[in-house]
Amino acid sequence: MIREIPYNENWMFTKNNEPAYAHERMKEGQFVSLPHTWNAEDGCSSDYYRGSCWYQNLLTVSPEDLTKQIYLEIGAAGNVGKIYVNGCLAEESRCGYAMFRANLTPYLKAGGNLISIMVDNTYDNEVLPLLADFTFYGGLYREVKLLMMEDLHFDVMDNGRDGVYFTQKKIGDRVFEWAVQGQVINELSPTTGNVRLLLRDHDGNVVSDSTSELEFEGVTPFELRGEIVDPILWHGVERPYLYTATITISAAGRIRDSRQIEIGFRTIEITTEQGLLLNGSPLKLNGVCRHQDFAGVGNAVTKSHMEQDIALIREVGANSIRLAHYQHDDYFYSLCDRHGLLVWAEIPFISVPSSKDPENQNAVEQLEKLVKQAFNHTSIYCWGVQNEITIAVETEYTHKTINKFVDLVNEWDPGRYTAQANINGVEDNSIINSYTDVVGYNLYYGWYYGDVQDLQKRFDSFHAANPDIPLILSEYGVDTNPKFHSYVPKVKDYTEEYQLMFHHNAIKAIHERPFVIGGYVWNMFDFGSANRKEGGETGRNLKGLVTFDRLTKKDAFYLYKAYWSKEPFVHLAGRRFVNRHQAQNDIMVLTNLQDVRVYVNNAFIARIQSDEAVKIVKNVLLSEGDNLVRVEGVDGRGSVCMDEMVLHRVYEPDESYIHVVEDQSKNVVNWFEKFDLSETEAVPLKDGYYSTFDTIEDLYSNEAAKAVFLKYFGHVTGNPFFEVTMNVMSIEKMAQLEFYKIVPELLIAMNKELNVIQKVEAETSDVQQ
Repeated sequence: MIREIPYNENWMFTKNNEPAYAHERMKEGQFVSLPHTWNAEDGCSSDYYRGSCWYQNLLTVSPEDLTKQIYLEIGAAGNVGKIYVNGCLAEESRCGYAMFRANLTPYLKAGGNLISIMVDNTYDNEVLPLLADFTFYGGLYREVKLLMMEDLHFDVMDNGRDGVYFTQKKIGDRVFEWAVQGQVINELSPTTGNVRLLLRDHDGNVVSDSTSELEFEGVTPFELRGEIVDPILWHGVERPYLYTATITISAAGRIRDSRQIEIGFRTIEITTEQGLLLNGSPLKLNGVCRHQDFAGVGNAVTKSHMEQDIALIREVGANSIRLAHYQHDDYFYSLCDRHGLLVWAEIPFISVPSSKDPENQNAVEQLEKLVKQAFNHTSIYCWGVQNEITIAVETEYTHKTINKFVDLVNEWDPGRYTAQANINGVEDNSIINSYTDVVGYNLYYGWYYGDVQDLQKRFDSFHAANPDIPLILSEYGVDTNPKFHSYVPKVKDYTEEYQLMFHHNAIKAIHERPFVIGGYVWNMFDFGSANRKEGGETGRNLKGLVTFDRLTKKDAFYLYKAYWSKEPFVHLAGRRFVNRHQAQNDIMVLTNLQDVRVYVNNAFIARIQSDEAVKIVKNVLLSEGDNLVRVEGVDGRGSVCMDEMVLHRVYEPDESYIHVVEDQSKNVVNWFEKFDLSETEAVPLKDGYYSTFDTIEDLYSNEAAKAVFLKYFGHVTGNPFFEVTMNVMSIEKMAQLEFYKIVPELLIAMNKELNVIQKVEAETSDVQQ
């Protein structure tokens, strides 16, 4: 039988990148427990440490242990990990979010064995992700365990997790068919035996049973099939019923290996007419996105942290999670199974592809590991193959790559949907939208571009162009610091009030359109993003409904709770907007109750009877000093829900509520004042000469063209985005991105200088081809 032994304690850690540590004991370091990241403290800083570090432990093995097959399982190593056993390289991983294993058996000896693990989060153009709006933490940031198995066992080195793959489908009104596949590894001489599956309900009753007699020699594939009549269905958050499948290998009269898997029976269908159908019932996806990190610990989160996240997600009333932008801890997928949360799972094929890995082998490997390792989780309904991969440029190469990924997913798991998340700039009629079963768009109207109401227009224009393609709002949100407030919220003021206004518009836009099958708030929690500095914070993305430390629920959290949750509650918005300098104030109540009463200083002010989640009492007069505001509502059982806040009447605006922004426009003017941009008439561009339509990499291939580029854009060459996109990014494409703030006159001026520099014949020939 398999034995799983936690191996998380007494690891020696050092940042000293000494190659000899592969076979020598460390001369310096500190003891740490796993999970561990070396970026727990500096992960919110743009100069956070990215490099190679070492972990070491001593594994004592008895002669009896050496009769077993011994594997080391690493939950994840960010971003590259190499396992050495007594100085020998046993395994390497270049998939920083996936579990990987090493067979230690050939390298072990009786007594003490040196286990050395090198982990490296240095930028590597062949290891994804290359560029993203989150911190690339380094470390052994998930749990580690030893697996001790007999010589006859399930395959644990197939890039999967369990070594068995369970599928189910409905074949009649009351009947589901199930199947389980896998491989048995026999390390010794051939023998006979069987593989058996017992399916049990919550009470331990066997509801299905199947056995296959086999001859085990080397690698032996197997498949078991069976049926179950009238199963209790896994029906999301309303009834996340799971059966337990026990799969065993037996030989010579005893069980040699065993797996236990929680399995739910359900059907999922996605249509443009009715959205997502769970067991035949329409279900609007009320979703949130989640990054895995947590204030103070980075991405080295424990089961307790994950359970806390699930509790908050359940409280807000969500029924689905987009686990962005990489493979998450397997325990979190299990929590989603048990709580009935539908999951969009994805790989970090994000922002830009590798320029040194044209076949995208790293992405393929990460995709295979995601699908195989999370295969048995009932909660997962789709596999995401890309996120904003066209942020720099959309090309035929990008299209072929996405198509390739979709084909692979359909080969590995034909029973689930494929999905992608496009950036706003992907046109509605782009062919890219035809590749996946579900199309998501990350839309930030009213934050990075446009007005909040433009969201509705974009939904409708997409549906007009693609009436048969299901659409999901895969990201939307605004950065919010709960210490900032305003009577007149506006874009980029980072106030709770603007976040409320933004999300209220989005909720209505989603729910008014059946062809929008749901949305995923970006984000459930603030998260580490080392290169950010905005909203009064450094190194964080502040779009969460809850703060990075999970201690403060922003008002928008309760807006969603009012729309999504069935748990009766009332909440007074604006409680952190304490100092009110206007005499008359609107009191906003967020609630899922129909009837509420509002009191100020114990005096009855108003009763509101409405089905609206947002209830407002207009122009409430505040007294000088403190004012106690209270709201009460009665739920369907007659219980009273109540909330209170104190507002303080002042006579001058509280400056601490205002985010002071450096005048960016002044910097832009000063930058362009260095150049003569008086010429506004474009010149015809000559073939065979450089222009703003060439990639930056092409411009860099010619010293004169490079000099022109550096003359105008030398100040951006150190930007991480620039460094990883220069092989596909042109100046014309740069001009479409808000970050660079390029005016048309600048393009004209550059083309006058570039278009007199002739390309060499080889370059010209390549372009013509």
